[in-house]
Amino acid sequence: MGSIEKSRKIHELANSVASDYGLEVVDIELAGNPRRPVLRVFVDKDQGITLDECETFSRALSALLDVEDPIQGAYVLEVSSPGLDRPLKEKKDFLKSIGKKARIVTKEHINNRTFFIGMITDVGDNQVTILIDDKTAVDIPFVQIVRAKLEIEFK
Repeated sequence: MGSIEKSRKIHELANSVASDYGLEVVDIELAGNPRRPVLRVFVDKDQGITLDECETFSRALSALLDVEDPIQGAYVLEVSSPGLDRPLKEKKDFLKSIGKKARIVTKEHINNRTFFIGMITDVGDNQVTILIDDKTAVDIPFVQIVRAKLEIEFK
């Protein structure tokens, strides 16, 4: 199984288990070295996720991965919440984050910069609008976003 097929299969299995438990798969990473890879699965739900829910999801996903075997040999499975600085990957992530502060990195310059920190004020079909320094609105097309995540705010 090639790496793209393996990744697709892992996503499919994780999403299947997550839907059984009312959870959402936020992100999946396959890291570590080839002899002992680490599969990290980040799950969440609207009200936040508990340690017990992560544990239950982990056991169910582990059993399914053992049966389907998309990762050959031994690996380490880590399941956790995405944290306060969760990644924003899809339009729905941005929609849920309206009113929150985000850090966005773009492929190409927009207003002479590729790095933005600001409050998400609007999400359209093809772009997100953030307010920088509480005064400048910047429209950032989704196709230009390389990385985006919520910023931790201390009040």
